[in-house]
Amino acid sequence: MLSDHLKKSPESFFEVILDSISEGVFTVDKDWRITYFNRAAEKITGVPKEEAIGRPCYEVFNANICQTDCALKKTIKTGRPVIEQSINIIDWKGRKIPLSISTAVLRNEKGEIVGGVETFRDLSAVEELKREITKRYTFEDIISKNHEIQKIFQILPDIAESDATVLIQGPSGSGKELFAKAIHNLSPRRHGPYVVVNCGALPDTLLESELFGYVKGAFTDAKRDKPGRFALAQGGTIFLDEIGDISAAMQVKLLRVLQEKEFEPLGAVKPVKADVRVICATNKDLAQLVEEGKFREDLYYRINVIKIELPPLSKRREDIPLLIDHFINRLNAKSRKNIIGVSDEVLQVLMKYDFPGNVRELENIIEHAFILCRGSVIQVEHLPKEVIEKTHRIPKQILQKELNLQLIEMKAIQKALQKHHGHRGKAAAELGIDKSTLWRKMKRYGLL
Repeated sequence: MLSDHLKKSPESFFEVILDSISEGVFTVDKDWRITYFNRAAEKITGVPKEEAIGRPCYEVFNANICQTDCALKKTIKTGRPVIEQSINIIDWKGRKIPLSISTAVLRNEKGEIVGGVETFRDLSAVEELKREITKRYTFEDIISKNHEIQKIFQILPDIAESDATVLIQGPSGSGKELFAKAIHNLSPRRHGPYVVVNCGALPDTLLESELFGYVKGAFTDAKRDKPGRFALAQGGTIFLDEIGDISAAMQVKLLRVLQEKEFEPLGAVKPVKADVRVICATNKDLAQLVEEGKFREDLYYRINVIKIELPPLSKRREDIPLLIDHFINRLNAKSRKNIIGVSDEVLQVLMKYDFPGNVRELENIIEHAFILCRGSVIQVEHLPKEVIEKTHRIPKQILQKELNLQLIEMKAIQKALQKHHGHRGKAAAELGIDKSTLWRKMKRYGLL
């Protein structure tokens, strides 16, 4: 029966098949005019088949890569297919729709290329899930799904509500300033000023006048009064970054401010009350410096009322994909580009990298790659040379094999969960794994 139907109407038979699948499919001739448009393509783009047939594909498909980096054009030119490339299109209502596309050439009986075919699937649900995950792991301007950071998130409102001095300790580039700003923004002082001082960037003489100010005539060039940072921060918060770098003499003066709640501008005859919340940060181990006699013990205990310790990015690798998306979204908003994300190989490279500069270094790497990327997806060649050299000591084929296995596993989990409407027990049974194992894998792939 099936063969008889195929003999009678092979074209309509294949149309029935293509109209029954959930992926959009369209074909073009060598002039880029659409020759076929299936039902899913109509649904995803919002363009009826009758309107699509005969029109140039870029008018109908309206993708962010149409004019600059057309995947179908590449395929027809090289004969090589494109597999699972992420792009955006604008549908008939003007909405941006994220898609995953694949392309291949069409050949006639003689083997000559006569056009191309593109299949695509709607990633809106996946993108929405990513947004929900990002939202779940975002606190103020800080993004993390790391267990230790999540514990800090839970207590940060309580820390902010108090007026106690806070010490934030962590390696350079780990985001100490973001936590300091979050504490201020959540505190009763949120409407007051927020003043930042990098203590490690100034010599003692300049740091003292910068912190406490001076009065007219205090020294030769003091032509008028100059308020210091403590005066400017009155009613708000002062953030003393790199507190571990200040000298012994400056430690004494800062101790007095914390003990007496007052400071004395250079050349002044009476002290000024300091109505200021103090937050300190350092990339050094202050307890070790105290033992070595390089940091005053009494000052250490004054600033160490509440201590927040931030792990390096190498200890919170689960945050790397979240941070990559965050930085790309922010760069897209500042530019005319519309980069979807990074390639799977780039993600693997960055997941293997040590990040001595932590989150700040990752941000710089993504910005570097963003500037060099002319397409919609950041590729390995866009990364800084030193990052590629350090991570490509691991053979590329091993990275790709790992990646393929992870993608297969993640897709299998997604399919099982979708089939059983999110029921983890049934999904785990189908996958042949324990429920706790499924939970761990879902957490690893950001599916929780």
